[in-house]
Amino acid sequence: MPTIFEKINMETLILLIETATVRCSCALANEQGILSYAESNEPNAHSAKLSLLIDDLFSQTSYKYSDLSAIAVSIGPGSYTGLRIGVSTAKGLAYALDIPVIALPTCEIFAAPALEKNPNACCVSMIDARRMEAYVTIYHEGKEVKPCSADILEENIYDEYLSDKQCVVFVGDCLEKTKKVFEKNNFFFDFSVELTAKNMQSLAFEKYNKKEFVDVAYFEPFYLKNFEAAPSKVKGLH
Repeated sequence: MPTIFEKINMETLILLIETATVRCSCALANEQGILSYAESNEPNAHSAKLSLLIDDLFSQTSYKYSDLSAIAVSIGPGSYTGLRIGVSTAKGLAYALDIPVIALPTCEIFAAPALEKNPNACCVSMIDARRMEAYVTIYHEGKEVKPCSADILEENIYDEYLSDKQCVVFVGDCLEKTKKVFEKNNFFFDFSVELTAKNMQSLAFEKYNKKEFVDVAYFEPFYLKNFEAAPSKVKGLH
């Protein structure tokens, strides 16, 4: 079996795994684009479906597991169980094939299509956390300006990041409830963007070419649990 360093000199083939939400998806990709894709929207079925979906990717092409150069996996935030299954699968395959793992933040994966369409826009990427809560990262001109945090959604909570922006694009799996909170003329809600492994291709190859790999033995999903409300503007309340 080729070593990691030998694989770097061969055609680069990356397995993409995304399991942070109800949708479980995976894809095979090279630097030109997506070669094969498979997904399941069956709730609570990631454990049973993911390995079958990955097998299906190879059945759609002439590639074999031994052709893989790396594995890219969504690391959260998101569903605790989904993330654990995705990361465990990536680790197991990486050990067996002796290939590196690329870790991609879920909010960055969600934001990627919107930033490609609107490279100069400010993008608010959100993962639903039930009730009026979400995991949120904000990007401007392709760069992260607000690190991911668990937030209670309130009207002015992101003013310091958004107040001077001409175009703000919201993406995520909780846009229906988000629209009720954030209502400004320069705010746009892109419902066409979905969280799938297809969105990981460009991000994965960018990290692969920079050799930005994680330690397979020690890296874990990115879980966020503590939610923070904006500071109260009522005098005497904190």
